[in-house]
Amino acid sequence: MAEQRRNQRPSRDGNRAGGRPSGGKPGAAGGGRGAGGKSSGGKGASGKPPVRGAGQGRSSERSSERSQKWSPDGERGKRPARGGGDRPGRKNDWKRPADKQGERSEEQAKYDGPDLPAEITGQELDRSVSAQLKGLPEKLALRVARHLAAAGALIDDDPETAYQHTLAARARAPRLAVVREAVGESAYAAGHYAEALADLRAAKRMNGSPAYLPIMADCHRALGNPDQALKLAKSPSVPNFEPEAKAEMTIVEAGARRDMGQFDAALRTLELAPLQSKSRASWVVRLRYAYADTLEAAGRETDALAWFHRTYAIDSDQLTDAAERAEALEKRQNEG
Repeated sequence: MAEQRRNQRPSRDGNRAGGRPSGGKPGAAGGGRGAGGKSSGGKGASGKPPVRGAGQGRSSERSSERSQKWSPDGERGKRPARGGGDRPGRKNDWKRPADKQGERSEEQAKYDGPDLPAEITGQELDRSVSAQLKGLPEKLALRVARHLAAAGALIDDDPETAYQHTLAARARAPRLAVVREAVGESAYAAGHYAEALADLRAAKRMNGSPAYLPIMADCHRALGNPDQALKLAKSPSVPNFEPEAKAEMTIVEAGARRDMGQFDAALRTLELAPLQSKSRASWVVRLRYAYADTLEAAGRETDALAWFHRTYAIDSDQLTDAAERAEALEKRQNEG
């Protein structure tokens, strides 16, 4: 998930240099979400990360073809259920009437998860994810795959339900890194930052991937620990990141500096990034937006206006509200 970040949506209110790192939908290889402009319901630059990465994408899954002993509910494959089966005089598939059933406990509800849409088959996941699920019994792998795929489909519009789907997957397969990654990314999208941090740490312990670091750093920011975010930003693996992931971390690092009131340091951090790149990639858009936003926060409105215009010039997908921010600045300057 964390290496295929796309569809980033920076936060709208602009009081945060970074917003949330771009990321992917659970069950794929992407990360959290946007940094610096529009967001589907998130806070802005110096507030908490907006609500979206992972994260962005995701994949196709197949269940194992091996004959498995146990179903997801722990029942033996083809063997009759205890206390009946196909024996004469016994009833099969007995179930307590609905009006006699007690309320589900919180843990039971979490295990069951939200209802799975009939159109979600689990094959929406990519092969890299399906490969990690093949060690599970066939029916269990299919149920986990469907919950991950459902989370991926919902994470942009209903991140809380997406999170509940990934919790159901984790209840069934807590030792798979891809599942813990999905839980972390959906928790982040839903604004559960402590939970996101815990599951992303678990995923990192399992697979050693540094790709989660930008989201983990932004979680620290949201939890009021910018110093911990800066520690992650200085991790030895960051210089080797791909340009997009490196931009994500740069934006979060600058945001942490802003959280600490270090606006000059935040600007220097962003100025070391490829702001002048001729690329129109989304990560360049977000870098420019974060720089313009930080300039305005530092009181350099003329410079901020120029960079909002430069952001808008390459923001063909309207990832940010740079045009509106520029218009507001111009209006304020004219009135002054």
